[in-house]
Amino acid sequence: MNEKALKTLEYNKIIEQLTTHASSPMGKDLCAKLLPSQDIGEIQTMQQQTADALSRLFKKGSTSFGNAKDVRASLKRLEIGSTLGIGELLLISGLLENCARAKSYGRHDQEDEAEDSLDIFFQSLEPLTPVSTEIRRCILSEDEISDDASSTLRQIRRSIKLTNDRIHTELNRIVTSSGKDYLQDSLITTRNGRYCIPVKNEYRNQVSGIIHDQSSTGSTLFVEPAAIVKLNNDIRDLEGKEQEEIEVILARLSEEVAGYTEEISTNLSMLVQLDFAFARGALAMEQNGSQPIFNTNGYIELRNARHPLIDKKKVVPIQVTLGKDYNLLIITGPNTGGKTVSLKTVGLLALMGQAGLHIPAGDHSQLSVFHQVYADIGDEQSIEQSLSTFSSHMTNVVSFLEQVDEHSLVLFDELGAGTDPTEGAALAIAILNVLHERGIRTMATTHYSELKLYALSTPGVENGSCEFNVETLSPTYRLLIGVPGKSNAFAISSKLGLPDYIIAKAKEQISEEAESFEDVITNLEDSRRSVENERLELEQLRAQIEALKEKLENKNDKLEERKEKMIRQASEEARRILQEAKEYADQTMRDFRKFGKENISAADLEKSREQLRKKMSGVEKNLSMKPAAKTGNLQAKDLHLGDSIRVLSLNIKGTVSSLPDSKGNLFVQMGIMRSKVNIKDLELVDEVTISTPGLTRTSAGKIKMSKSNSVGIEINLLGKTVDEAIAELDKYLDDAYLAHMPSVRIVHGKGTGALRKGVHNYLQKQKHVKSYRLGEFGEGDAGVTIVEFKK
Repeated sequence: MNEKALKTLEYNKIIEQLTTHASSPMGKDLCAKLLPSQDIGEIQTMQQQTADALSRLFKKGSTSFGNAKDVRASLKRLEIGSTLGIGELLLISGLLENCARAKSYGRHDQEDEAEDSLDIFFQSLEPLTPVSTEIRRCILSEDEISDDASSTLRQIRRSIKLTNDRIHTELNRIVTSSGKDYLQDSLITTRNGRYCIPVKNEYRNQVSGIIHDQSSTGSTLFVEPAAIVKLNNDIRDLEGKEQEEIEVILARLSEEVAGYTEEISTNLSMLVQLDFAFARGALAMEQNGSQPIFNTNGYIELRNARHPLIDKKKVVPIQVTLGKDYNLLIITGPNTGGKTVSLKTVGLLALMGQAGLHIPAGDHSQLSVFHQVYADIGDEQSIEQSLSTFSSHMTNVVSFLEQVDEHSLVLFDELGAGTDPTEGAALAIAILNVLHERGIRTMATTHYSELKLYALSTPGVENGSCEFNVETLSPTYRLLIGVPGKSNAFAISSKLGLPDYIIAKAKEQISEEAESFEDVITNLEDSRRSVENERLELEQLRAQIEALKEKLENKNDKLEERKEKMIRQASEEARRILQEAKEYADQTMRDFRKFGKENISAADLEKSREQLRKKMSGVEKNLSMKPAAKTGNLQAKDLHLGDSIRVLSLNIKGTVSSLPDSKGNLFVQMGIMRSKVNIKDLELVDEVTISTPGLTRTSAGKIKMSKSNSVGIEINLLGKTVDEAIAELDKYLDDAYLAHMPSVRIVHGKGTGALRKGVHNYLQKQKHVKSYRLGEFGEGDAGVTIVEFKK
């Protein structure tokens, strides 16, 4: 891919964004060197890897490959038998630990989850946990080897510590005994790695030992007392042995790592490739990109494409097609209308796609594999080369024409500009016609009306325009295919305050044909807007119809489900009743047979027959149709507080909670739900008469259980789980509310607070609860909750 096109289309800025998402140095290097490919197989492989990385990022979040440092030089040294240093071994340990994290991240959460294109990289990782663990055990940091690295090292360091202790003991004795007389200060110091004491110069002969240094004034000498010379020598000897043992440990670790150089090299390569793939996935997530579909027939279809370097909150998506019904697209319109951005968007997305990057466009967008992309965009005049704007553009055009083929994409911005308009338009038409006849995919922007006419009159060439709102004097940046654009120079000038008589004189300078052509474009634009508005209205109507259709289907599904449930329940009830009847009949027949054989009296037989008759009567009663409830035009006088009713529209039973108002609206309590309904949507329901103490007779003449006689003012939830407590509390609150109790007391205890929290969370969601609070002193404190109901 030519460097000029990459620079012109700002491909390098995309690569800079991509590099920031890589976490390893080698991964960043791969990103920085990424170029568009011409191999469709390679492109599709990279696109699939990007898609799979993006999918994993959405499912599991990001992961880091930052410890995948370049250890190839260390591995080469191991192959020739060298010993690695502490830092090198730590880098290899960090690499192996990164492998372990990456391999864990790469495992699928579900066994039946399908494999993706990145599995081969994750499966190739060998964490070599024993190796990395051994390195970490022996090496604490780049400056410290662990005492536990070997028993010999531990023994040497113990000896060093003991010797140091003996030296300090001896020196402290000397300082204490002669500190005031001979010493400058009562302290212990070191010179050249040996312990010394500061002796006054005039008492140098009073302290036996070796002078290692003196102060700048010469008044103080740093003397190593003779009593510790041997001990200092021992320290030096032990330090030498310590260093030798460290070399032995590093050699042992290097030898152990050397057996896995091939695996470590593979790990490094796999981690870098994964870092590269996940960087592409992270960029796709940032840009809200999608995987394009690639072809080799030169067809481009971009849906809702956005320029990736423009703020996605501000950029206006465009729809572009090229290479199917036409291979040349000429875009016209006013300046700053978005023509150049559209051109750059197509070129840059083509480069990104061929580099294996997702593109900021809608799903199912299509791109072709181009061997080269040529772009002549912007003002490239050169003072040094004495080239004008026109000359610089024409130089590019000449080079393009020498190199393009049917696998190229060519982009021209303001082709033919910078010279006489008549000649420039003629040159532009000639150049575009040559490319068109050769079947080369080309996009060009222009202000020339001649190119609009060329597009209208030439098969395989299409007009396009960037929409401009004359009323607001601002572009909408929408790209319209099939409609030539207007420069709108007269309209813009008029809006900006240019006198009408000047505009009228300007119009006189335009030929009748040109003015007629502009009028045709204006009419086409008006027609397009009208059609667009009608299309939007139709889409809205279609959406409403689909919503209504879906709602009706859901309603029908629910009715069918309810119908099937009712039939199933009725069948089960009938089967149960018939089974009981059959059992009674069988028992009676057995009794009848025994009548002649055993001493069964006629009275007993008659008693059995009477029981059978009663049972059959009960069966007939249960299977018969129940009398219809009172339905239809209820009047306000028919309803009383506490009456049982059914809400027809919901098919739910409830009780009357308030009397109807002037409009017939009243409140109905349905379980824990209290709802306002109209009297026309109600029917009275006859309740079963029960002869039980504690009953009250309603004013409608029906007998109903009185909740107030059976519901206490307190419920005890101690010892229950949250789920058990909530289930019991739900029924209790329903009963208490129906009994018109003003408040109740819930005992949940203090404990860990889990039960109290669960109760309070449940109370927050209950509409019939006015308020709740913890108990005060004397009410149970934090172990109880007081609940008040709405009236």
